[in-house]
Amino acid sequence: MTRPEPTARLGTHEVTNQPAAPGDCDLWGDDPKLRAIVAAGAGQAEVLAAYGATMGTEEMREAARTANRSGPELKLFDAGGRRLDEVTFHPAYHRMMTTSAAAGYHSVAWEEAPGGHLTHAAMVYLASQIEPGHCCPLTMTYAAVPVLRANGADGWADKLVSRDYDPAVRPLADKRGATLGMAMTEKQGGSDVRANATTATRDGEDWRLTGHKWFCSAPMSDGFLTLAQTEAGLTCFLVPRWLEGGRNGFRLQRLKDKLGNRSNASAEIEYAEALAHRIGEEGRGVRTIVEMVHHTRLDTAMAPAGLMRAALREAHHWAEHRTAFQRRLVDQPLMRSVLADLTLDWLGSLTLGLRVARSFDDGSEEARAFARIAVALAKFLSNKLCPGVVVEAMEVLGGMGYVDDTAMPMLYREAPLNGIWEGSGNVICLDALRTLAKEPLAREALQADLTAARGIDPAYDAAMQDHAARWGRDVPEAEARWFVERSATLLAASVLLREGDGEAASAYVRTRLGGERGRISGALPAGAADHVLDRSFA
Repeated sequence: MTRPEPTARLGTHEVTNQPAAPGDCDLWGDDPKLRAIVAAGAGQAEVLAAYGATMGTEEMREAARTANRSGPELKLFDAGGRRLDEVTFHPAYHRMMTTSAAAGYHSVAWEEAPGGHLTHAAMVYLASQIEPGHCCPLTMTYAAVPVLRANGADGWADKLVSRDYDPAVRPLADKRGATLGMAMTEKQGGSDVRANATTATRDGEDWRLTGHKWFCSAPMSDGFLTLAQTEAGLTCFLVPRWLEGGRNGFRLQRLKDKLGNRSNASAEIEYAEALAHRIGEEGRGVRTIVEMVHHTRLDTAMAPAGLMRAALREAHHWAEHRTAFQRRLVDQPLMRSVLADLTLDWLGSLTLGLRVARSFDDGSEEARAFARIAVALAKFLSNKLCPGVVVEAMEVLGGMGYVDDTAMPMLYREAPLNGIWEGSGNVICLDALRTLAKEPLAREALQADLTAARGIDPAYDAAMQDHAARWGRDVPEAEARWFVERSATLLAASVLLREGDGEAASAYVRTRLGGERGRISGALPAGAADHVLDRSFA
């Protein structure tokens, strides 16, 4: 049955010049750039087409809004005062989890089909456009699989790659599928996890953990990778959430009242002699868990591209259906410059992120080395651009963009998150410098990818020459952000140029590398907007 249209004739006025709700959106079908990159990288287009069509429906977008309006609730005790240490979620949140898990968000990269990581990265991008909160537990579940498989925890890994989302409070053996979280940060150390004070003592074949964790993402996960001190030093452990015949010593203290997504829970916890299994060598905890961090960083590079795309879709829809001064907004030259400039930021971020994802699918040493440096570059650049893109897109809608009837406030609150998660800007830049200094193969792989675009655009060649002249092989720590920003922008430009979209790539190079642009979005040279907009929105 067709749903009746809302009533526009009201008692005091008639509603005009207000864009209608977009209805069902096909996130895959209206994104020609995504489709082209996935096709070139042998990604799983049919899987993504189905997922993008499902996630973009009005019904799913309403579920996302409900999940964020009706956030998680902390349940410390039952009615009789016995400890529960649980978090309950609205059914809308469970629906998001069920849909994305069934599509393979967390598992497709490990199912041995071609383009698994590229397909996963595209799913992160699509899901982030609708409801980024549920991405957190699924991203960590995806990223934990290689760590567990490399350290003999195949029973856990097998449950993590199940497409059955099972939120029941049961031990692992009784569950159809499982999710896994992470708890590393402590008050005194933050990113300096070597300052962690949580201790681990032997208990037969296992260990008991005692200590406090300042941030625990997704506290209703079935297990957690965490760090604790033994006599040999900082060590990685797997803490089961539920035990056979009882509950583990995993104590929830409070839920964090966050700026960003409200659907997912983040908590402050204590380990009260919690049973734990050692993962990796004793005293080598950072080296063990860094593989999980490496994979979560891919997702934190992709999510901002999704947030930008969602904000641009809202702004473009508004501009196409809103008139001012007897013309549609989208036909007015200044508005087109703003939209096109924002689109170039999104375009570079999407292209760079998916180029990095393709390197995760390549098993060669060169590709792995490239992935280690390129994921840091992509994460840094995309997350620094994302808040500015979202706020400018919000401004396109005017006052409506500031109201939670639209998606804009949610996107705005979410925009800074991925720049903080898994290493804030300074941490990422210092990691990039260390990688280039200690891994010659990473430096060579990055240089090869940059050099591959030489000879296509003179402005790019000039920018490469300037880059090499300034930094060569030594980058002062104080210039790390400048260097990483410039390297990431060059890498995004290189990929765009090689993909053959000449006009958009040329506009990106001229405005991002050649100086033909002001510092504020929309300060583009005349005539630069049309091709970019026409090719970016189907």
